[in-house]
Amino acid sequence: MIFKKTGSKLPYFLGTISLFALSSSEVWASPVVLKSDDFVGISFWLISMALVASTAFFFLERDRVKPKWKTSLTVSGLVTLVAAVHYFYMREVWVMTSSTPTVYRYIDWLITVPLLIVEFYLILSAISKVPVGVFWRLILGALVMLVGGYLGEAGYVSAVPAFVVGMLGWAFILYEIFAGEASQISANKAPESVKSAFSLMRWIVTIGWAIYPVGYYFGYLSGVSATESANVLNIIYNFADVVNKIAFGLVIWHVAVSESEPVQH
Repeated sequence: MIFKKTGSKLPYFLGTISLFALSSSEVWASPVVLKSDDFVGISFWLISMALVASTAFFFLERDRVKPKWKTSLTVSGLVTLVAAVHYFYMREVWVMTSSTPTVYRYIDWLITVPLLIVEFYLILSAISKVPVGVFWRLILGALVMLVGGYLGEAGYVSAVPAFVVGMLGWAFILYEIFAGEASQISANKAPESVKSAFSLMRWIVTIGWAIYPVGYYFGYLSGVSATESANVLNIIYNFADVVNKIAFGLVIWHVAVSESEPVQH
């Protein structure tokens, strides 16, 4: 009986417990002091808490939508949950060392970016049968983009060729969602609300994800000092994560609620 009454809230509680269990024991116990003029550190703090709030919101809002949309909202909550845990660690690295937490950031992206890309497949699957090839092409593009970027930022290969490889992966994703099979399914089979969400999501992937190459350029290709490049790089990456994780999830939440609740006249 207890599970019947609280089952719909279970993902929220599991997400919250996981978040604090993974982050609090090491990060919050450390003697981290945030300086009032450390605007990069402040951005880490603000975004980490915004991600926690978004996680709670997405999990709780699952109760408002039809079953076919619950997976999409769950994935949105998982994206912000995973990002929040990593931001707790990244902000500590920054505040204590003033160095870019590259490893944590890419571990985060290796989990969250494929999940974000899968959202295109999930919202189309909610209204039509979608070939599994769409799923694997989107995942492939995301992995090429991430591996290229990481090899350059971690210093395994030169920054310029790594940048090019990452851009090619991104271009492959853009082709699939603007001109490929995913785009055709949206145009031909989706209702107007889903078409609108799909269109907005792909523009976030276009404009929002374009922020990351800008950060990469200022961090590794602009020729400015190491301190200045680290500051600009992290602020740009942090801003991009807000747009591409929280705003992206809100688009999915909006279409899920719109498709689930009756129209008020």
